[in-house]
Amino acid sequence: MAEILLSLTIIGVVAAITLPSLTGNINERTWNTQRKALYARLSQAISLMPALNGYGTLKEESSAGASDAVDTVAETFLTAGLSKVLKINNICDNEHLPDCGLSSRITNLAASQIDLPLKLSDLNPLNIYVSQSWSATTSHGAGSRYYSMMDAKAAAFETANGESVVAYYNPSCAPSMSESAGIYAAAKICVSFLYDLNGNKGPNTVGKDLGLITVYYPSDSLVVAPVPYSRDAGVLVSDSGVNSICKSLDEDYRLPTIEELGALSFNSELIGNLDAERYASSTFLSSSKKWYLHADSGILNVDDRFSTTSDIRCVKR
Repeated sequence: MAEILLSLTIIGVVAAITLPSLTGNINERTWNTQRKALYARLSQAISLMPALNGYGTLKEESSAGASDAVDTVAETFLTAGLSKVLKINNICDNEHLPDCGLSSRITNLAASQIDLPLKLSDLNPLNIYVSQSWSATTSHGAGSRYYSMMDAKAAAFETANGESVVAYYNPSCAPSMSESAGIYAAAKICVSFLYDLNGNKGPNTVGKDLGLITVYYPSDSLVVAPVPYSRDAGVLVSDSGVNSICKSLDEDYRLPTIEELGALSFNSELIGNLDAERYASSTFLSSSKKWYLHADSGILNVDDRFSTTSDIRCVKR
């Protein structure tokens, strides 16, 4: 009997040690499968929409504190646009986001507890207005670039498969990135989705059951769904060895494209720790010029391919 009790005790100890890891691995595989399926369904739905801009009404208040502001853009985008090409069970306006199975408190990728973002500026204050001026002596070239858009409220929906999704919508999104420098990704993004694969069940954490799907350009749209690493993975001095840096984290990690970097910037509060001066992308403007993100201003710019020191934030796709 003593030997049986000892054996059961050992089995119990081993199970207590290994079960959380085993459960975590199962959850990771389940979430990864769900994430890819949701990305495929949303991508297909977006491709069926003739244009993504122009939905709803977006009007500033006539004066500070006035009650005549109108903001129905995200909700109308869902009711009159996306719901026509994607099966949606429930749509929730900005005042009732929890009714779509969303938690009011979530954990961002940097493991910080934050409130569920309710509008564009909650994702990143730079999403609303930025103005930058440069002299002829800078690498940007002389001139200035800016964008400005209203702080539109989010709306949410539940899919037929049980996912909860928040839509952050920009009705004035601009066409594709045809500029050669000084691009603000926020102005090109039409909608960014924050999805929760299992509603209020938890852990309600970005990178686990929560993730991002971001859509660029009002027509011929591009959909990206980067899953970023939780912190900077290293420093890029040249292109040599950058793939090995990302792959050392996981075989599926790689350097982000320009659009994926822009998506991380647009959703910086959900990512956290985007505080390096610049981040490298895998996208080239030419054989000698490569795109980078300046995280402090939200601007995408180019520098010499082999002469720039940049941090690396690897992503999965």
